[in-house]
Amino acid sequence: MPAIVEVRGAVKDYPLGKLKVRALEDVSLSIEKGEFTVIAGPSGSGKTTLLNLIGCVDVPTAGEVIVDGQATSRLSDRQLTKLRLHSIGFIFQSFNLVNVLDVYQNVELPLLLQGKLGAAERHQRVKALIERVGIGEHLHHRPNELSGGQRQRVAIARALVTRPALVLADEPTANLDSVTGASILDLMRELNEAEQTTFLFSTHDHAVMQRARRIVRMLDGKLAES
Repeated sequence: MPAIVEVRGAVKDYPLGKLKVRALEDVSLSIEKGEFTVIAGPSGSGKTTLLNLIGCVDVPTAGEVIVDGQATSRLSDRQLTKLRLHSIGFIFQSFNLVNVLDVYQNVELPLLLQGKLGAAERHQRVKALIERVGIGEHLHHRPNELSGGQRQRVAIARALVTRPALVLADEPTANLDSVTGASILDLMRELNEAEQTTFLFSTHDHAVMQRARRIVRMLDGKLAES
């Protein structure tokens, strides 16, 4: 299988006052299409930073990150946005839902931005996925009317609705009870197997790790083992 993600010698520094904090140090990693892989490690190990680089939320200070054949540091902001919209689904720890939109509208938004589907097909896909993640009864509720676990399920549905080639999930089960978490993981495995969707997780959750086909461990901004 060809690689959908190539990280080559990635370094990421963040300014902290007059100091410079190194979050990633010479990280190289290849993710092939169709993988179901976990990045594991303690808080502060660099997991989220690495996902942000792969998800085109940020670019490396040095080194290269290549996603779906495109080197992200060479892309304009507009090109990065297009790559995120058409190739990547991102499940953030902080949900990143739009508070003025209801559940249905939040999940539909990426499809509207893509502009590929007609209204009927869009409605069918959004409704089916909202039902699948177990929040069908909250269709017209806004994020501030939902619990943390319900908002997480909205965020998961939104990330999956475009059927992206690559799904990045930062602690996707953190706000879910064990039964709901298992159901969501089952859905992701089904998509992985049926459509060869690539899943890359950052997690502490052993239930997620047990389902992974590959575990990449990080420590202090470096890869510890794979």
